[in-house]
Amino acid sequence: MATRSVFIIWLICIGVTFHVAQSAVRHRMTERCRRVWNEVDENNIVAAQAVCNSRATLHDYFRDRKDLLNYEVESSFGADIRLTDNEELANKIIMQAKEDEYRVGFLRPYLFNPARHIFEVLDVIKQSKLFQIIQKMPKGGILHAHDTALCSANYVVSLTYRPDLWQRTSSQNNEIEGFLFSREQPKMPNTNQSDSDDDSQWRLVKDVRDEMGAEKYDEHIRKLFTLFDKNVNPRIQFPDINQVWERFMGLFMKVESILTYAPVWKEYYKHALKEMQEDGVSYLEFRGTLPKLYDLDGNDYNDEDIMEIYIEALDEFKHENPSFIGSKFIYAPLKQVSNETAATYFDVVRRLHVKFPQFLAGFDLVGQEDTAPGLVSFAEHILQLPDDIKFFFHAGETNWFGSVDENLIDAVLLGSHRIGHGYALAKHPKVIDLVKSNDIAVEVNPISNQVLKLVDDYRNHPASVFLAQNVPVVISSDDPSFWEVSPLSHDFYMAFLGIASRHSDLRTLKKFAINSIQYSSLDDTEKTDAFTKWQIKWDKFIEDLVHNEL
Repeated sequence: MATRSVFIIWLICIGVTFHVAQSAVRHRMTERCRRVWNEVDENNIVAAQAVCNSRATLHDYFRDRKDLLNYEVESSFGADIRLTDNEELANKIIMQAKEDEYRVGFLRPYLFNPARHIFEVLDVIKQSKLFQIIQKMPKGGILHAHDTALCSANYVVSLTYRPDLWQRTSSQNNEIEGFLFSREQPKMPNTNQSDSDDDSQWRLVKDVRDEMGAEKYDEHIRKLFTLFDKNVNPRIQFPDINQVWERFMGLFMKVESILTYAPVWKEYYKHALKEMQEDGVSYLEFRGTLPKLYDLDGNDYNDEDIMEIYIEALDEFKHENPSFIGSKFIYAPLKQVSNETAATYFDVVRRLHVKFPQFLAGFDLVGQEDTAPGLVSFAEHILQLPDDIKFFFHAGETNWFGSVDENLIDAVLLGSHRIGHGYALAKHPKVIDLVKSNDIAVEVNPISNQVLKLVDDYRNHPASVFLAQNVPVVISSDDPSFWEVSPLSHDFYMAFLGIASRHSDLRTLKKFAINSIQYSSLDDTEKTDAFTKWQIKWDKFIEDLVHNEL
């Protein structure tokens, strides 16, 4: 009977300690209970339980608290990074800049930049010392971005100064409905009459700009290429996610007829690489739909032609900028199409994979997740693709639970190498376990998630959970052109200041950069070269920061 009592007491004590997270704390509590059951008999089980549940001494409390806090830090994202002496000095500068912003935030929470909408603080952030440091930081690569939303809005507006550009204006509301490069006035759809009344809606951009004045016209058309509007409160600009997505997708349509002009297509891609390099980015993996291109001579450009244009432009840019690592393409057509159209996607990716094995990174399917078919709808076709075609599926870009967020389950089971957004991942603990055990990186796009109305305050972004649990994370920017932000610095800033812990330091920033190369589709040889190029820039950045040369 005594043996049975001892066993019961032992189970009680183990129950008390079971939920204590940190091993050192658990060990000490177990030892405290062990002393209890060694001293009691079968009539004192209740008393033993009370002792095991009794309050710790103040000394034990502070000791255990310290251990738990240390455990959280040591098990979180970036804890495996060991800083050099020089990096430790740089870290003090970075953490001081970070702490300065925290102090302001605690005193006046509304002035804490991550608590506000990005459109409200674009000018304010420029004055942030922390942001200025991050701008200079070699950030590695962008692994989640889209083909026609890469360059700054300023650059897109500058493209409208090219000759032979026409705009189509609605006769009802005088709104611009589209653009087209042409030597002659374009014909309206479904008509062969060049002198029809509808044709009068096409006008040369140059003529309209001259009439309105360049400054006024440029300000007017800029609104066609970005969601940013300085005259509108961004928090109430769009009542719900469907409305912001409708406007968002409309931006792609407006800009497409300018960018799909073949000479512009190549220049746009090269300029995107230039802007990225200036922002401390040395590598790009971007998703694209391969839209049909055109030129003034009536030539059409197919999928293979577009890939050739990309490769030629990349080779030229790397020749001019030998420290740039490179770029790869992810074929990512829209999900919201007919079954017949969707079936052609898989033929395209097979063909591109054979012809462009070095430039094609893999395959994805894109669109507003809340309204698009789930990945499960495409599973049969996806599983028939060759094993060496990599997947980088968008999944979990939603606030719903038990609905479209289940794309996360499909992405993992279908073998996705990375997950685009993964915003809803925190609602699926088993999927988090699989993501970690299978080393699947989550492409977190902080600013995109706010602008497209998933999160209001970056401190509430679920990626905080990912970082606390050391989920493989890469920080990307999705569509920086449409948010009027830098290629990557603004997203790094919000991730580091608003999403990561107050305790997160240079190790977190360095891990962000390292992961962008580690989880890229570069092969081992390419990664070795990429890390070498990045390390040279990183060491110089640290040296300059320490010696106040930034």
